[in-house]
Amino acid sequence: MRVQIAVTGRVQGVGFRFFALTRARALGLSGFARNLPNGQVEVLAEGARDALEAFLVAMREGPPGAAVRGIQVDWEDVPSREREFVIR
Repeated sequence: MRVQIAVTGRVQGVGFRFFALTRARALGLSGFARNLPNGQVEVLAEGARDALEAFLVAMREGPPGAAVRGIQVDWEDVPSREREFVIR
């Protein structure tokens, strides 16, 4: 499974991408996290559905210093393309 997430709020400059990286690697997920020009963080994660569900819980909370206002989630049932989780 793959999930694409757009995180809004105070999510840039607070270590959100590194937070996503550590959570994703701990759950065995691949994908990426990157800052967007509009102030959001985009996260794409691939892996088992249960691991992705746990990852979404973490993305809704964010790291200390973040203020997640909301997330938009799009699920896809497609083969994995990513090898590891990275920050872009």
